[in-house]
Amino acid sequence: MTDRVPPRALRAGERAVLVECGSLSEALALQARLTAALDPAVDPAVDPTVASSSAMVDDVVLGARTVLVIAQSARHLPRVRDAVVRAISSDAYADPESGAAATADAETIEIEVDYSGADLDDVARLTGLTVAGVVAAHTGTPWRVGFAGFAPGFAYLVGGDPRLRVPRRASARVSVPAGSVALADEFSGIYPRSSPGGWQLLGRTDANLWDLTRDPPALLAPGRLVRFVSRDVADHAPTTDLATPPSARIAASARAPYALLEVLTSARPALVQDGGRPGLAGLGVGPSGAADQAAYRLGARLLGQGPECAALEVVLGELSIRARGSVTVALTGAEVAADVDGHPQGHAAPFLLGDGQVLRLGRPALGLRTYLSVRGGLAVDPVLGSRSRDTLSGIGPEPVVAGTVLPVDWASGQPSVDVAPVAPLPRDLLRLRGTWGPRQDRLVDAAVLQSTTWRVSHDSDRVGIRLEPVEADPTALLELAMEAELPPEGLVRGAIQVPPSGRPVVFLSDHPVTGGYPVVAVLDEASVDLAAQAVPGQQVRLVLS
Repeated sequence: MTDRVPPRALRAGERAVLVECGSLSEALALQARLTAALDPAVDPAVDPTVASSSAMVDDVVLGARTVLVIAQSARHLPRVRDAVVRAISSDAYADPESGAAATADAETIEIEVDYSGADLDDVARLTGLTVAGVVAAHTGTPWRVGFAGFAPGFAYLVGGDPRLRVPRRASARVSVPAGSVALADEFSGIYPRSSPGGWQLLGRTDANLWDLTRDPPALLAPGRLVRFVSRDVADHAPTTDLATPPSARIAASARAPYALLEVLTSARPALVQDGGRPGLAGLGVGPSGAADQAAYRLGARLLGQGPECAALEVVLGELSIRARGSVTVALTGAEVAADVDGHPQGHAAPFLLGDGQVLRLGRPALGLRTYLSVRGGLAVDPVLGSRSRDTLSGIGPEPVVAGTVLPVDWASGQPSVDVAPVAPLPRDLLRLRGTWGPRQDRLVDAAVLQSTTWRVSHDSDRVGIRLEPVEADPTALLELAMEAELPPEGLVRGAIQVPPSGRPVVFLSDHPVTGGYPVVAVLDEASVDLAAQAVPGQQVRLVLS
């Protein structure tokens, strides 16, 4: 038994706390203890007034050496933090060797790999091994599933040959092929579907990593052992996404829908969104949900319904829809010129869309995303408890385009508000507010983050907005004080991450579950909603406390 550094709790925005541990074994033990401490039904010794995992906590996210506890809201965080502090103040931590017996009895899964990856030669150079030596090292030692993250079905594998410890690529690829087997730092992993990534690619596999018809859907569950087996390149066929189709059908539920909405024209694909699917980090599934949560919730309130009622998220307007059956709808978020058969309609106010009538949306003068909420909600099939489309993972209903017919569910509530006053979106400079932490100590000069005027990059999306300095001044780029990479840690909506490029990324609703670059600050919830409305080219200043 060796001495351990006591865990410490770090601020991670207005509704989360990040706990640092000394090892993955300690993080696993703390995650289990926190799950009990935050649920009186599991640990009766806990005062039930302190916290409940179902009522106060959205998720407990395991990282390589950290545990991130995400409260449902800022008002819940003080009591959740109290429970966290009590948990880490005890001596109930696992010995790093205590999992050895369990690992010996764990199920072993064999993964066949075509070792012809784009970075195989680079890995050989970085490790001082031959290409054959890299393959032998990767296949010669069993790996263990440490934790899930990044994307559904993606598992961080640990315990491999220590000679294979290599850094991530200096610049991430825009698209890594599905089935890619890769290395980064002490980990190995397999990309379940095509996605951006910065790991070193060794080869590819056909293994089905994510299957929604399987329980659990992920092939690589924490604790399982993985043994890689090399196979002849000639036997390998190109793969597509290594998962069952994760998209919900645009179809009615078991009962007939109340009405239908037929999309006549759409300049860009729209997305079905609801309150999201929190609590699934253990599967590598992020929360997703509406990008501008306040606008989405306002639409639901205007129609007298809850966050389970799905709406349509429309980027830059220019959409027309015909009703088959009369429905009550409301528009929130970015304000657009809207009319029903030529008759103008108000913003943030319910109005009737009669049977056969056509609703037309113009392009917003300010903002990016408009929410079309309908009384009863859109009755598409849910996936993992939500109707939200997650653009990073591909989970949820397919994007909505011209010709799509959307079913509308039967309503239970009644609209109770005629119109809701809303503040206009900023026209020019957007001030986004938040708090420092947990990794601001990684910056050489943290003041640069606030003193720089940033511009929203055209590469921004629902995963995050990418910021670049308005002035072409290299001193405006953020310099990291130490090694850029971190062992993967849990992420929250609004996290400001700094990659080696020095250009910060503000994560939105479709953010990865975990990330390996330092999060130096986190926006508050209201500012994340504003960030979700920022158009490419808009100027941004960060105000942090």
